[in-house]
Amino acid sequence: MPASRGGQVKRVLRIVLGYNLAVFGVKLAVGFGTGSLAILADALHSLTDCLSSVVGLVAQSWAKPEPDREHPYGHQKFEAVGALVIAVFLGVVSFEVIQQAVGRWIEQAPPPRFGLADMGLLAGVLLVNSAVTWYEYRQGQRLDSPILRADALHTLGDVWINLMVLVGMAGVAAGWTWLDSVLAIPVAGLVLRSGWRILATNLPWLVDEMAIAPEAIARLVTQVPGVESCHDIASRGLVGRQVFIELHLVVTPKDLATAHHLSEQVEALLQKHYGPARITIHIEPSPGDLPEEPAG
Repeated sequence: MPASRGGQVKRVLRIVLGYNLAVFGVKLAVGFGTGSLAILADALHSLTDCLSSVVGLVAQSWAKPEPDREHPYGHQKFEAVGALVIAVFLGVVSFEVIQQAVGRWIEQAPPPRFGLADMGLLAGVLLVNSAVTWYEYRQGQRLDSPILRADALHTLGDVWINLMVLVGMAGVAAGWTWLDSVLAIPVAGLVLRSGWRILATNLPWLVDEMAIAPEAIARLVTQVPGVESCHDIASRGLVGRQVFIELHLVVTPKDLATAHHLSEQVEALLQKHYGPARITIHIEPSPGDLPEEPAG
C-alpha cells in the first residue's frame, strides 16, 4: 500500500535530516581544524538546517488533514506555522553572517590556515547540499508540501554560504584576506530573500487572506443553469491545498429538492476548479418568489 502524503513528507524530512547532520559534522571538524570563523559560522547554519528538518517533522506530525472535535477545520495550518519558524531561522542566520563579516573586517582577524584536503571536503559538502536541495524541493512540489519547499530554500541558503566560504578561502590563498568578509553581505541578502518568499507564501494562509476573488467565483457559479446570482462570497486557504468557500445562492427552482440538487452541481463545479475545498452554500429563492409583506 503506498504511503500517505504525510508519511511521504516525513520520510523525505528524515532523509534530509540525516544528510544535514553529516554535513554539520564535516564543517564543524574542518572549522575547528583550520581555525576558520567563516567555516564555523557555516557549520552553525548547517545546524539550523538540522533544526528546520526537526521542526518540519514535528509540524508534519500535527498537520493531519482530518478534522477532529478540537480542530473541526483540520490541522493543515500547523504545516504553515512550521514553515514560518524556518523563515525565522533564515533571518537569524543572515544577521549572523553580516555580524561575522563586519566583525572580521573591524578586528582584522588573521586568515585561517587550511590545505587542499580541507577545500576538497568543503567542495564535497557543497555538492551534497546542492543535491539535497534539489531532491527536497522536487519532493515538495510533488507532494505539494510547504514545509518541504521551505526547508529546501533554507538548505539553498547553505549552498550559497558554502560557495562564499570556498571563494573566500581561495581569496585568502591568493592574498586577498578581505574577500570572504565582503562576500558575506550578498549571501546574507540571498538568505533574507528566501525567508521573505516563505513568509509571502504562508502568512496569507494563517491570517485567512482571501483565497479566490469573489468575482471569479460568481462568474463560475452563475454558469450553472437555474442559478440567478450569488452574493456574500468569502474564501480562505490555499488553492490546490485546501480552501474554504462560503456563498449565498439565489436560484430559480421553487421546490427544495431541485434547489438542493442545484447547489450540489455548484459545489461539484467549485471542487473541480478550486478543490480540495470545503464549501458552505446558503440557498435563497428568487426575489420575485418571495411573499409580499402585508400592508401595515
